[in-house]
Amino acid sequence: MNILFLSMLKITSLDQRGIYTDLLREFVKNKDNVYIVSPSERREKKVTKIIKEKRVTILRVNTLNLQKASLIEKGIGQLILEKQFLREVKSNFKKVKFDLVLYSTPPITFSNVVSYIKKRDNAYSYLLLKDIFPQNAVDLKMIKRGGILHRFFLKKEKNLYENSDKIGCMSPANLNYVLKHNQWLSKDKVEINPNTIAPITIEYSSEEKIEVREKYNIPCGKKVFVYGGNLGKPQGVDFLLSIIENCKNPDAFFLIVGSGTEFIKIKQWFETKRPRNAKLLSALCKEDYDKLLASCDIGMIFLHKDFTIPNFPSRLLSYLEMGFPIFAATDLATDLGEIVEKEKCGFWVESGNLNKALKKINEFIHDDRLLEEMKEKSKALLEKEYMVEKTYKLISNAINYV
Repeated sequence: MNILFLSMLKITSLDQRGIYTDLLREFVKNKDNVYIVSPSERREKKVTKIIKEKRVTILRVNTLNLQKASLIEKGIGQLILEKQFLREVKSNFKKVKFDLVLYSTPPITFSNVVSYIKKRDNAYSYLLLKDIFPQNAVDLKMIKRGGILHRFFLKKEKNLYENSDKIGCMSPANLNYVLKHNQWLSKDKVEINPNTIAPITIEYSSEEKIEVREKYNIPCGKKVFVYGGNLGKPQGVDFLLSIIENCKNPDAFFLIVGSGTEFIKIKQWFETKRPRNAKLLSALCKEDYDKLLASCDIGMIFLHKDFTIPNFPSRLLSYLEMGFPIFAATDLATDLGEIVEKEKCGFWVESGNLNKALKKINEFIHDDRLLEEMKEKSKALLEKEYMVEKTYKLISNAINYV
């Protein structure tokens, strides 16, 4: 089977770890041929080129900066991305007949590429719905409800859903939201297909973990609560900083590792407040990040309190992979907290509820037996729900059903 994967993420090799590369490796393992179209941003100063690996062809398309750029460049870049991808697909893959076109949100602007491949090759189209746009931008007051941009993107969103033979949603709440707000969609067109990974075993001795903590000046005798990943407005970082400022438990230490639009704001807060119970680090390479993560104790997930769409952050998988208990502070729309508490692998609080958050942090610290039980539950949840074979089987079954 020939598979075309469209992504806004930078992919240079399937050796990279992540929810998409792990899935594509699973297809390759099952002797499918994978063709990836990925951006090569302006800051890289490289022309469009093709990278070939065994059963894998990666087309890096020269684009504007799409990540960590000004809103204007990012916006224009995403609007013209579809035309750039379509042009290069037509030029470079004109002799390849695709059986499956696979793509995710963001962005929602791949519809014309999907439509072209479907018509040309009679290919099956599968959308991995990771972001519900433009409603998320409305929630965060980034665009005005009913405005020109909102109406434009609503049409794009509907067009993308229409061109998708199957839509994989991350969780039950995610699926229910899509059906409720798109009542023209057939229930048969939508299924739960969660974020999944191919986990690796990372085992370090106590001595090695101490070495890692010492390398980054992280205290060895404290419970380390780690937040790793994107630091943007959707994460509601103000509540994270409020927790750090108000937590008086001497055995708690907070570690923030990442990058994003809110990083400078957080850095300025650290420079002003100089908290003794927390540390901020810029994003690390995957290998160094995994080593640092393995030396921590509890994984933290934050979402902005104003979200009405049910997000389901993929950073949960990194924590489950490490066997971490989860501390989640989110909006009321997502079912992530419900799942974490149902599986007894962590605690959930509503974003903004400071007293409850501090209480739960104290429970993590003072109940070692509970902590160990949660660690085992985290590993069990990953194996039960979030292994990459699950996503692969769902997509394969959808194609074979036709």
